[in-house]
Amino acid sequence: MAELRVGFDIGPLFGERTGIGFAVDALRTALLESGPQHDRVELQDYLVSFRAHPGPGVRRLPLPAALAHRLWAKVDWPRADRWLGDVSVVHGTNYVVPPTKLPRLVSVYDCWFLRNPRDAQPAVIRAGQVLRRAVATGAVVHTSSHASAEAVRELMPGAPVVTVHLGALPLPPPPTRAPIRDLDGAPFVLAVGKLERRKNLPTLIRAFGELATALPDLHLVLAGSNGDDRPAIDAAVDALGLAARRVSFTGRIEDDVRSWLLHHASVLAYPSLDEGFGFPLLDAMQARVPIVASNAGSIPEVSGDAALLSAPHDTMALASNLRTALTNSAVRTRLIKHGDARWHEFTWQRCAAELTTVYERVACGEIAEWR
Repeated sequence: MAELRVGFDIGPLFGERTGIGFAVDALRTALLESGPQHDRVELQDYLVSFRAHPGPGVRRLPLPAALAHRLWAKVDWPRADRWLGDVSVVHGTNYVVPPTKLPRLVSVYDCWFLRNPRDAQPAVIRAGQVLRRAVATGAVVHTSSHASAEAVRELMPGAPVVTVHLGALPLPPPPTRAPIRDLDGAPFVLAVGKLERRKNLPTLIRAFGELATALPDLHLVLAGSNGDDRPAIDAAVDALGLAARRVSFTGRIEDDVRSWLLHHASVLAYPSLDEGFGFPLLDAMQARVPIVASNAGSIPEVSGDAALLSAPHDTMALASNLRTALTNSAVRTRLIKHGDARWHEFTWQRCAAELTTVYERVACGEIAEWR
């Protein structure tokens, strides 16, 4: 019998899977695997959703998530205690943890929507309101990077915060045949992520334009579903003139296509305005691809020496770093070598072990800030 039962929010495992969903799935698997944490923690899965269809053993809080969030943003009712049963700690894995008399931990991945509410959907804004109330009433915050921890401390002064880095997501072997015919054999810069303002893709497109004449065979691939920045992205592409024909949009991609793109890219570009962790960085390291990125948010923390970094809005510096990573074989070799060593440091076994210690400390009321 484990020493500690943790109410564990599996909501991110349902619906369209996002990076948070993959992270929660990998963390849950690691917590359940045999290892030092296995005998210390037992999970009680719970869910706040009327739409999802969980398997047996999952505690479903009997109200729709939208209604729950509207209530929890303003009052500590309804409490989740009687639905969760005999647990010692409640872990809200996706910005929201329900009100309860039990010790609580809530995971915060980045603070972009808290700083930029005009870019957020109403449901996301409500989640932020629930988060602020939870922290104000004693919840401990888990962040996936020290950069996000500093942002939480700035936005919610006095919040108890602990940082536990996530792990690298498994990258499947790439298919042998090119899933995108136009890219077969072509050199290309790859950007992976939703086409939203946080990803800063217009700056990348302008940097690509600075290279387009000198590198006439180079393509730019934007791999991700549409988001709030598509009009600005389209305008930046149109401004490229003839080079616009070398910019490809893939839409949402499956894991096999993502793997092929990463394994065949010349460079991964990651010029984000903010990140809370950055799975594509570790993906690129696994695929042995050089990285060119911004120095915003968690990116320097995760990339280490495996990336060339520049300020997010410095188009010319980004273009220069892209040129170097594309044409300087010594730099490419160095970046790949550092990346190949670095991604192995980010394991889910370490993440699970460190979070197990956090659960134990939260359960005991040790809510001082950890670094």
